[in-house]
Amino acid sequence: MSEENTQKSALVPRLRFPEFREAGEWEEKSIGDSCESFSGGTPSTINKDFYGGDIPFIRSAEIDKNKTELFLTIEGLNNSAAKMVKVGDILIALYGANSGDVALARINGAINQAILCLRHETNNIFVYQYLSIKKEWIITTFLQGGQGNLSGDIIKGIKLFFPLPDEQQKIADCLSSLDELIAAEANKLDALKTHKKGLMQQLFPAEGETLPRLRFPEFREAGEWESKPLGKVCAVLQGYGFPEALQGRNHGKYPFCKVSDVSRAVAENGGLLTTAVNYVDEDDLSTLKAKCVPMGATVFAKIGEALRLNRRAFVQKECLIDNNVVGLKAIYGIADDHFVYILSQLIDLNKHCGGAVPSVNKSTLEAIEVIIPAPPEQKRIADCLAALDDLIAAQTQKIELLKRFKKGLMQQLFPVLDEAPA
Repeated sequence: MSEENTQKSALVPRLRFPEFREAGEWEEKSIGDSCESFSGGTPSTINKDFYGGDIPFIRSAEIDKNKTELFLTIEGLNNSAAKMVKVGDILIALYGANSGDVALARINGAINQAILCLRHETNNIFVYQYLSIKKEWIITTFLQGGQGNLSGDIIKGIKLFFPLPDEQQKIADCLSSLDELIAAEANKLDALKTHKKGLMQQLFPAEGETLPRLRFPEFREAGEWESKPLGKVCAVLQGYGFPEALQGRNHGKYPFCKVSDVSRAVAENGGLLTTAVNYVDEDDLSTLKAKCVPMGATVFAKIGEALRLNRRAFVQKECLIDNNVVGLKAIYGIADDHFVYILSQLIDLNKHCGGAVPSVNKSTLEAIEVIIPAPPEQKRIADCLAALDDLIAAQTQKIELLKRFKKGLMQQLFPVLDEAPA
């Protein structure tokens, strides 16, 4: 194929709605040429006396939310460089941990210099969806390249391809309908998690108590639950250093799980840990002098910011864990594996952290006091909540499949060129 034909084929998407298949090529425009843009001023320009009003003050971490913790008075807005955005504006986080995030404003409010607001000349939703699919490229090109922050000039210099307004609207409507479906399924997931949390509060004793408020009929005369150190309920399993020479294999007998794999299991698989990015084989176990974490163990981060999130994953396949992860395995005859997984979710590790960097060690975990019933009642509680966990896992997977479907569809609906900085 000639260079001319290659360029021409790249100016239309691979998938097009029937009514637009003869509509010609899309037109290249920079974001700065097709969108009105502005950001606000620094928070330090706003006197503290100007807080506490009725105007939401949106910060970069809140660009995709419909609420904020800070509010300005009219005087605060007028006496600062903060600027107002309205529902439906495109917001891009320029600084901080979420640099590159893009969202449609869900509330009318003021923004500071950490957010860039865009208003497209015809269709904000089309541009928002387009920027969403380019987010990874933006981060890789401009943030991982060493710059650390984005700027308005960087965003405005990015070039996109635009069809005629009718086709923009058709694409926007299609993707918005998928967003609505994903949001509806996310609401179902939130309802399941809320139901589980409420049920756990009933099935486990409140702090300082030894009896739950709700008990299965066959255990109502079974007496008080017993206080034990966690080390008498389950074994604490340590992780291992993961040599760089062994990293990078995407297949093998044993997943080698890092903190990111635990987080992914929670986010994408309802907490069930079945896979990892890296794998090792039987021969590697002797090299590492490592023992596998068995099925039924509970694993979680033991250091850093990931610890603060209190995420727990339930191991579904023998695996290794690295030295930033720790595991719990129920002691046979004392505790039930799934009960320990549920019980661990009630332990706030933040209360047991020490040092400037949050961390917990084996002895700290073993000393944590927990209240548990006899094994038969543990099993009854675990079976009840396991059914909810299965529903949560299935719903989580459903949402992830919808997100992947949307991402794949977007890759077909927008033209793809070899990306290069503008």
